[in-house]
Amino acid sequence: MSKPNIATLGELKKSGYTSRSIKDELRTNLLKNIKNGVRSFEGIHGYEYTVIPELERAILSKHNINLLGLRGQAKTRLARLMVQLLDEWVPVVEGSELNDDPLKPLSRYAKELIAEKGDDTPIIWLHRDDRFAEKLATPDVTVADLIGDVDPIKAANLKLSYADDRVIHFGMIPRANRCIFVINELPDLQARIQVALFNILQEGDIQIRGFKLRLPLDLQFVFTANPEDYTNRGSIVTPLKDRIGSQILTHYPENIEIARTITQQEAKRDERSEDSIYVPSLAKDLLEQISFEARNSEYIDAKSGVSARMSITAYENLLSTAERRALIAGDEQTMVRLGDFMGMIPAITGKVELVYEGEQEGAANVAQTLIGDAIKTLFITYFPEIKKLEKQSEKSPYDDIVSWFFDQTDFRLLDDLSETEYKKTLDSITPLEELINTQLPDLDLKDKYFMKEFVLWALVEYKKLSKYRLSDGIRFNDVYGSYIKGL
Repeated sequence: MSKPNIATLGELKKSGYTSRSIKDELRTNLLKNIKNGVRSFEGIHGYEYTVIPELERAILSKHNINLLGLRGQAKTRLARLMVQLLDEWVPVVEGSELNDDPLKPLSRYAKELIAEKGDDTPIIWLHRDDRFAEKLATPDVTVADLIGDVDPIKAANLKLSYADDRVIHFGMIPRANRCIFVINELPDLQARIQVALFNILQEGDIQIRGFKLRLPLDLQFVFTANPEDYTNRGSIVTPLKDRIGSQILTHYPENIEIARTITQQEAKRDERSEDSIYVPSLAKDLLEQISFEARNSEYIDAKSGVSARMSITAYENLLSTAERRALIAGDEQTMVRLGDFMGMIPAITGKVELVYEGEQEGAANVAQTLIGDAIKTLFITYFPEIKKLEKQSEKSPYDDIVSWFFDQTDFRLLDDLSETEYKKTLDSITPLEELINTQLPDLDLKDKYFMKEFVLWALVEYKKLSKYRLSDGIRFNDVYGSYIKGL
């Protein structure tokens, strides 16, 4: 809808416009979406049957909301998407600091202007995209930042007494009147600052330096909080929690399919890399499985969580590793290799909080362990399980591959091999080709080479082969043969 061309209070009255609170706007527009089958939170995946229904119920109940969850669970994204439930345009008294509704003026300025000009009072129209305010709660936030303070310069310039309410400089919350106001990481806000929010949430007045102003602010509050903060840095004071209508628990993706959808949606991919780099489906699954392994790892602090941003940045690093390798080798087209996963270790180490045991292992070693654990988890969905203990006479589908490596002296997969050399190197392992043809006869040819490398890495994880990281690649050997031959 284009911006209305109504410019005065008189024209607004004649148009039949009726005022309604921001919570009524959200409720009415949400009801319309539900009735028409329109998704209100487009781009949010995995919350269809958990978080979103609870959030919609809270909006219908006209509650202030607290989104409680670990980092990287789309809490702020949900709050920002609520803007789409607002009316597209709302009228505001021109020049008002507090986004005054012309039919229900709030500030002294708006009331005096309407008293002076009546129906000729000029109005402007505010788009819903401009009706969102956000503040990150940090220990240095003050009451003056959020609520307001007396401005001595304004008092001097206007020659006003400090007893005159016109000397007040309003803070972020009053200036966000008729908006959605988000306070991120609420527990990090000092307790005395949280107390300053009591009256705004419940009674609708604000208190600034002895002034008690009856300002029934029209706000939709959304708070976000991390459960870790309740114990490590701060907490939400009980009376404030009591004034928040609904507390909604967020969570991480429940399966790989959802996680993949989120990563593909959020990752920044250059158009050129999309055309020149092929990413096998298994590679995408493996990338997401690493996050699932991290959330259950004994080396990583579970209370801190593992953000969905880890998968997103790791995927971007994975593509960049493949792109750089292709440029060095002179290949115009390439596919992601399992060896490229080493290039995303910096994205993993920067996104996890290690416990003491993890610090002892080292961040890079923990990242490599996570990759190995993810390979083991996914391997049994494609191939027969490798048992820890096998009878000597029992034939395993992997015996021929292990025997092939026993006869080799030096099998290497170098990082910067060209596509032709890479395929030729893997094709030289004849039993590996036979295994994949037998177990996965319908496998797409484009995915076959990643799958071959996947089998080799899995055999290493199951102690059937050994793997050594070289400066320019990886060397695979038979576990026992390497000792016999002195490698």
